[in-house]
Amino acid sequence: MRSKQVMADAEAVADEAAGRFAMHARSAVAAKGRFVVALSGGATPRALYARLTHAPIDWEHVHVCWGDERCVPPDHPDSNYRLAHDTLLSKVSIPRENIHRLRGELDPAQAAAEYEAELRGLLPEAQFDLVLLGLGADAHTASLFPGTSAVHETDRWVIGQFVEKLNAYRLTLTPPILNRAAHILFLVAGADKAAAVRSVWREPLDPDRFPAQIIAPLRGEVTWLLDRAAANLEDTAS
Repeated sequence: MRSKQVMADAEAVADEAAGRFAMHARSAVAAKGRFVVALSGGATPRALYARLTHAPIDWEHVHVCWGDERCVPPDHPDSNYRLAHDTLLSKVSIPRENIHRLRGELDPAQAAAEYEAELRGLLPEAQFDLVLLGLGADAHTASLFPGTSAVHETDRWVIGQFVEKLNAYRLTLTPPILNRAAHILFLVAGADKAAAVRSVWREPLDPDRFPAQIIAPLRGEVTWLLDRAAANLEDTAS
């Protein structure tokens, strides 16, 4: 099921996302004793993470993973891990062993293989409780970029690939594992994302051009939280 909710601004998106994150965490812990989430990078998640430091979440039972990572060391300013560590993980009582990061400092192929092995051990039912995703102005999500092979991956859960437009390697989760998530939250804010939002929602299916279209779980829920600027070109009817 896919739905969207338009909020006043980026702060409202972060507020709503924090409430949903905490709700899913409490529900998963109550049902099965743990909550496994894949985080994302970017400006909107930064605001979300700051809010989560005060959320009613039992961090002792939370496992944190990442949807993608830049191929940089964990202390690099561009690291998605560092963003989450500095704004959230260092401020809550999450056990160190519950933090499962993509090792961007390794060879991309090695990092991808090691992370996939770790995830397969962590997720015996091959399902995240929650995945956070963003949207680029080119309609990419995680590190699934237009024209890259990862969009069409059907077997591997994690790959390292060279993204020509960035002239850099990226590590990313792939559709086979993303589309098994119980819940996915897209957090999208800013007028520069409006054309991408409209394309993903209204253009015919073409993941090579609009990779975020590939996110379509058969049984899970996908919710898009948009601010008014990002939704400006999109009919707000689902």
